[in-house]
Amino acid sequence: MAKKYYITTPIYYPSGNWHIGHCYTTVICDALARFHKLLGEDVFFLTGTDEHGQKVEKEAAKRGITPREFIDPLVAELKDMWRLLDIGYNRFIRTTDEDHVRAVQYIYQKLYESGDIYKAEYSGYYCTPCESFWTETQLVNGKCPDCGREVSLQKEESYFFRLSKYAPALLKHYEKHPEFLQPKSRVNEMVNNFLKAGLNDFSVSRTTVKWGVPLPFDPKHTAYVWIDALSNYITALGYGSANDSLYQKYWEADLHMVGKEIVRFHAIIWPALLMALGEPLPKQIYGHGWLLIGGEKLSKSKENARPELTDPYELVKRYGADAVRYYLLREIPFGSDGEYTTERFLLRVNADLANDLGNLVSRTQAMILQNFGAVPPRGTPAAQDGELIALAEETFGKVKAAMDALNAPDALAAIFALVSRANKYIDETTPWILAKDPEKRARLGTVLYHLAEVCRICAVLLKPFLTVAPARILKSFSCDENAGFGALAFGGLKEGAEVIKLPPLFPRIDLKKELAEVEKLVKEQKKPQNAVKSEAKEPAKKPEISIDDFGKTELKVGEVIACERVPKAKKLLHETVKIGEEVRSVVSGIAEYYTPEEMVGKKVVVVTNLKPVKLCGVLSEGMLLCAEDGKGGLCLVSPERDISSGGEVR
Repeated sequence: MAKKYYITTPIYYPSGNWHIGHCYTTVICDALARFHKLLGEDVFFLTGTDEHGQKVEKEAAKRGITPREFIDPLVAELKDMWRLLDIGYNRFIRTTDEDHVRAVQYIYQKLYESGDIYKAEYSGYYCTPCESFWTETQLVNGKCPDCGREVSLQKEESYFFRLSKYAPALLKHYEKHPEFLQPKSRVNEMVNNFLKAGLNDFSVSRTTVKWGVPLPFDPKHTAYVWIDALSNYITALGYGSANDSLYQKYWEADLHMVGKEIVRFHAIIWPALLMALGEPLPKQIYGHGWLLIGGEKLSKSKENARPELTDPYELVKRYGADAVRYYLLREIPFGSDGEYTTERFLLRVNADLANDLGNLVSRTQAMILQNFGAVPPRGTPAAQDGELIALAEETFGKVKAAMDALNAPDALAAIFALVSRANKYIDETTPWILAKDPEKRARLGTVLYHLAEVCRICAVLLKPFLTVAPARILKSFSCDENAGFGALAFGGLKEGAEVIKLPPLFPRIDLKKELAEVEKLVKEQKKPQNAVKSEAKEPAKKPEISIDDFGKTELKVGEVIACERVPKAKKLLHETVKIGEEVRSVVSGIAEYYTPEEMVGKKVVVVTNLKPVKLCGVLSEGMLLCAEDGKGGLCLVSPERDISSGGEVR
């Protein structure tokens, strides 16, 4: 039976206006989930949205809409951002999901019946943005100690959780399980500032907030949003339901990954709740640092939100998901705060991805194709080859040790040490000189085989971190794109395998030119909203048409069975689409939003009675329907449920 691995991000309040800091935790967890899957483990990766509470209620009221109408588009935006970054979660839970609401009510009922929840009057200071209660002594200059914003004194009837009851058991757990909370700096904060100082019971219900889970034993009260949110880690697995098989299989969690600002909720309140429920505690909670700009946490509510290009949609559009993922995983010292600037981002992409990895693959393939046309025979290694082969065989151990310690930057550093050593090996063996001497052809073949094999091994090792380039590298050497860590033994590359020359994996960026373009883009984004509106032209209305006019358009469901980029056309993809028994060639301007790999297998809506045309020399026999997202992005229109290709759209 495969070892299980259950990993979670905190669930996000879907505020919109996303920045790269929002992506940090989820990209880390996705890389860890992918790593453990490649180890052959049974992985469950959970993320989602925290949708109840006063913030949502107030924002919806301002707009004159229901909380659900306010929150649904924001959740869709977040899911779209995770799709752009290739986040492969197993479940995306929403705290408005019916199964979650029922399970939260089950949890409250159980705690109420055991006496761990009791009714009293609450009086305290509440920070709406953080959804946190504070005592007067915890405030800093009369404001929220977490975000520095105003708090309000609130008094109301409330139910309380007996947190004080569990302080001794929590302290004992910390002493017995030093790995429970990491890094160590977070342990000192929790133990010294909270547990040893004593814990107070705290309010877990509200009567003034209607947008929440009503308590089963007193419906005029709604659940405190943090109890509602924290419970998702077990409700997502079916806890408290008729079918809790996933809970029995995956709990306890192997890792809760959270930002350092919410460690208190996860490392004190959450384990105390689990103790009260009689359930096992998670194995580990990790409180990582922040992404900083100018020494301050990246935030949309502060001026530091836009001195740099921080919009993940724009970053992925300009540089690709791999580049964004790589920067977050490689540049930020894990557990500590990391500084973000556009220049540092571009320098890292150029140095590591374009110069080192991209150059190694490109040079290797060019020399193989020029001299052999396919993967050359391995031959007999010379003494000069020993260091490269040894490092290739040792690298996985280094990567695993780093990932076991949750240290993605060190794991990537180990992989790129191998990439750098391979580039140095090219300089040492001088294959361009070997190619001039027919008597050294065997040696040339051995050198190029070793380089190709390092490219293959690096591609497999990079699969948890990058989601596009590794598959492209493996495919270009005719290797299994789904290869796991079991395929890392040196010498696994098949002699005589076809080599397909790749276009540049990561085209080198002209730093000076790109920074100037980014500066212009950021200035446009920072224009006051009213100024933008005044400059915007009223969109021209299209003339009304009759139902007969619309009836002239033939729309059918198609399935993309193959896809590739159109050479020398940055925005075009060439899809082969199966429409019933017919197969058509279609060219679409969506290469900025979808990779060829993403397109294969998608169900799409095709305009099938357009006059065929040639675009960049490629025949297009139809058009795929897309929708604009309001930000200049495009999203394919697909059937709501699985339907056979060829079905007519009416």
